Amino acid sequence: MAHPDALPVTPEGIRLTHGSRDTYCLATPAYRRAARLIAGALAERYGDHPALALWHVHNEYATLCWCEHTAAAFRTWLRTRHGSLDALNDAWATAFWSQRYTSWEQIQPPRATQWHKNPGQALDFRRFWSDEALAAYREQRDAIRAHSDRPVTTNLMVPAYQNLDLWAFGREVDLVAIDHYPTAPGVDAAADTAFGADRARSFGGGAPWLLMEQGTNTVYATGRVLAKEPGDILRHTLGHIARGSEGALFFQWRQSRAGAEQWHSAMVPHAGPDSRLFREVTAVGEAVARLGELAGSTVRTEVAVLHDSDAWWALEGDGLPSAGLDYHDTLRRAHRALWDAGATVDFAHPEHDLSRYRLVLAPALFLLTDAGAANLRRYIAEGGTLLVQHFSGAVDERLHARLGGYPAAALGEALGTRVEEYRPLRQDEEVALSDGSHGTVWSESLRTEGAEALVTYTEGMLAGRPALTRHAFGAGQGWYLSTRLDDTGYAALVTRLLTEAGVAPVLPGLPSRVEAVVRRAPDGRRWHVLINHSTESVALPEPGHDLLTDGTLAELPPGGCAVLRAY
Repeated sequence: MAHPDALPVTPEGIRLTHGSRDTYCLATPAYRRAARLIAGALAERYGDHPALALWHVHNEYATLCWCEHTAAAFRTWLRTRHGSLDALNDAWATAFWSQRYTSWEQIQPPRATQWHKNPGQALDFRRFWSDEALAAYREQRDAIRAHSDRPVTTNLMVPAYQNLDLWAFGREVDLVAIDHYPTAPGVDAAADTAFGADRARSFGGGAPWLLMEQGTNTVYATGRVLAKEPGDILRHTLGHIARGSEGALFFQWRQSRAGAEQWHSAMVPHAGPDSRLFREVTAVGEAVARLGELAGSTVRTEVAVLHDSDAWWALEGDGLPSAGLDYHDTLRRAHRALWDAGATVDFAHPEHDLSRYRLVLAPALFLLTDAGAANLRRYIAEGGTLLVQHFSGAVDERLHARLGGYPAAALGEALGTRVEEYRPLRQDEEVALSDGSHGTVWSESLRTEGAEALVTYTEGMLAGRPALTRHAFGAGQGWYLSTRLDDTGYAALVTRLLTEAGVAPVLPGLPSRVEAVVRRAPDGRRWHVLINHSTESVALPEPGHDLLTDGTLAELPPGGCAVLRAY
């Protein structure tokens, strides 16, 4: 790439220079105009090139900014959202602490403060920035579409933080594409792969998607970048393909000799092509090339976990009762329990149509709109099974507390419970429950209003009060869990819910450490993707034709993979 100062000046006199704030802030008009012009010029030149398959706009939209360009754009966004200062002051409850605004120019992004930021202001800023990033993407996409008919996307990230509403991006890209790097080795990496892949498929409404970026030898653990074990590249790649990806790409071709990502892994490592990594990558490429008949097939599930960016951002706000309420961790824990039980999982928004799911888990719905509460009530009434977990439905979309008891009234009626008081637990504190399990992080004083208490607290002021309830409502069942169960207790609860909701394993008879996912074609063809995460050979329920070996397979070796025709 040329030095930034060597970039040609556009007809509008725009030049992006290294280190300039205009270079990086998505809210800067000069940056946005330059990005559109560059995207359009590239598309005009290369738009019908025979080697062009896909446009990749930008890279990893994620960085936040609080500069003056951002402040001006934020005020414009707020005018559109709220319409008037009176409405904004009401939404942000600025009467508290005498924060009332009398002019739009007084409003700034939520910068550093000596104490808590205004919660409504902080949440609106996260919404604004996501909308701003999406607008920047749309502008470049449309500039490309003026000259090219190839699909356009960007590489979305699914890490432990989230600055984008990925549901909104999923509606705008021609196909969802993600980056994914495991955060732990071994079987935890396999579970994390499924967690990322299931979200990618869901953000695109179940359509085929693409693993845009992974590392050949990169596992991000806390304070460490760990290497992968032999066979992991194929296992992780197939973990994504099993869940709907149309392929697998890597970052990067050659490992950088120097620079900021000098130690980021690549297909050709510093050691060169005569290396284990390059040989393994080559073998994975050959294996994926044998899976062409899966193209266009999709994944269907009977289970969903609710995921809402607003609820995530709201739970990251200042002044909440406990620092132990981690949205990403709670979401991943719910998915992991289902993955351990052998279920393939969709993610869904609280306001989506949930009628196709037998079981829905709502692990972290601190913020819940009236429309979302009504939708969940309807889902239960029409025959669904819903588990709602602690501290849910406590506030509306403006972060105003629900009065008269939690959660939101429509959902509370379907659950048959009313939470009167939140009682966060001390760090490392546990409470004993009547079934022998333990609660951590959180507890609640609730009373049943039609629900059956299945498990109760056994100590303290909550002794004898419900911890887990079940309520028959309409044709379905609403479950409520008022604490964070220990791992064993949570796994047992999820397994029970799957059984009671009638969710069957993909391939009955396989041990728990064999991952099994079905891809289905519109014409009725099916493929079973199997990944053995154990150190033992596993006999298959019945032999099948394996696309990876082009032969009949009756036994899956330790760490082995197979893609079996099931038609």
